[in-house]
Amino acid sequence: TTLLLSHKLRNTFFCCFLNNLLRHPSFKTVVNMAAIVPKEDGVISVSEDRTVRVWLKRDSGQYWPSIYHAMPCKYFGMHIYSHQSRVMMILFVLEMEWVLSTGQDKQFTWHCSESGQRLGGYRTSAGACGLQFDVETRHVFVGDHSGQVTILKLEPQSCSLVTTFRGHTGGITALCWDPVQRILFSGSSDHSIIMWDIGGRKGTAIELQGHNDKVQSLSYVHHTRQLISCGADGGIVVWNMDVERQETPEWLDSDSCQKCDQPFFWNFKQMWDSKKIGLRQHHCRKCGKAVCGKCSSKRSSIPLMGFEFEVRVCDSCHASITDEERAPTATFHNSKHSIVHVHFDATKGWLLTSGTDKVIKLWDMTPVVS
Repeated sequence: TTLLLSHKLRNTFFCCFLNNLLRHPSFKTVVNMAAIVPKEDGVISVSEDRTVRVWLKRDSGQYWPSIYHAMPCKYFGMHIYSHQSRVMMILFVLEMEWVLSTGQDKQFTWHCSESGQRLGGYRTSAGACGLQFDVETRHVFVGDHSGQVTILKLEPQSCSLVTTFRGHTGGITALCWDPVQRILFSGSSDHSIIMWDIGGRKGTAIELQGHNDKVQSLSYVHHTRQLISCGADGGIVVWNMDVERQETPEWLDSDSCQKCDQPFFWNFKQMWDSKKIGLRQHHCRKCGKAVCGKCSSKRSSIPLMGFEFEVRVCDSCHASITDEERAPTATFHNSKHSIVHVHFDATKGWLLTSGTDKVIKLWDMTPVVS
């Protein structure tokens, strides 16, 4: 999958940290993937129009296609026949000389990159499109469309199931692994991000809410402890992960409001006994209590719990939240295109975004990632 670029690209100052805009109006297919060329002012892109293009910045400041190659078919690269349907994600592990892949056929496989030999496989619960690997422990993280993250231990010719994470209500769309802090980030079509603190060994899972559409890609900046998330809503969110965050509470079950004791509409006995009409159930995002609409009429952001937008809280919790607790822990930026893929170059501080509008944008993120 790739992004589409133009034969002649224009320098554009799009916003406070946009560097260059790459556009090709003649393309009729979406560019699904692109990457910044290391140590060069260039971009490599591939697209469903069967082309591979290398764009280099000239002295004029414009990006031009220095290499344009059309493939004979949509599938290119080393011919490893490991999936029965579309391949969704590929990782190359240089240290192991392994090629890891997932597909819509619910299969995770890995091959030797030297011989092309299949080393093993594992069937996931649904088609998978999230994939990360930890070199030190040989653990692989596979996120699938059911919202589940599967952790496998890989050996040269076998694998074993370690555990599974369940926390999203939508399919996994992106995974990001921090091998230093040993933290896994998962983005989902339910618009949320979950931070799984594996290194802390406490089972902590922190939820981050900052997008209005599905999260498409995640990148983690290790030296600043900042997470960059991009979504189909066009939003680029830079999260400060160097703060002490709190887990969101589990929602409590109750047949009546845990504040005023008014019955909910399915509690027929209490409605009959009290001669009261049943109410709809809500939940306070801060304490997790089941409350009625009257007892949760307030809204507030709770950034340390990951709620950068205002959410429903009960009246007592709303009164207890201070202005300091409402201080944002993330910055929000509008890319003005629905993002499909992201690549971040930490050495330059550049972020590349690919959109459904067949545009690639290069952003100078140094003003906000520091």
